[in-house]
Amino acid sequence: MSADAIDAVHVYWRPGCPYCTMLRRGLERLGIPTIEHDIWSDPQAAAVVRSHANGNETVPTVVIGTTGMVNPPAQVVADFLAANAPHLLSN
Repeated sequence: MSADAIDAVHVYWRPGCPYCTMLRRGLERLGIPTIEHDIWSDPQAAAVVRSHANGNETVPTVVIGTTGMVNPPAQVVADFLAANAPHLLSN
């Protein structure tokens, strides 16, 4: 997949998840724009998470293009973007 085909950072989360809060704040601090999906209110979002998390609804899950990351640190997301989609970094 070319970098041009990667158009967004999708963050899948659920209310009350402290790991989700930590990741979302970390991405915000790094200036990484995201599209957020609440898996408790969106069955399709929950299905996306299951497809990347071995059938589990483990959040946070980040999907960038065809790459899924389950519970990644914000810096891992930033490093992936720097290598694969630098146009999504605001810095």
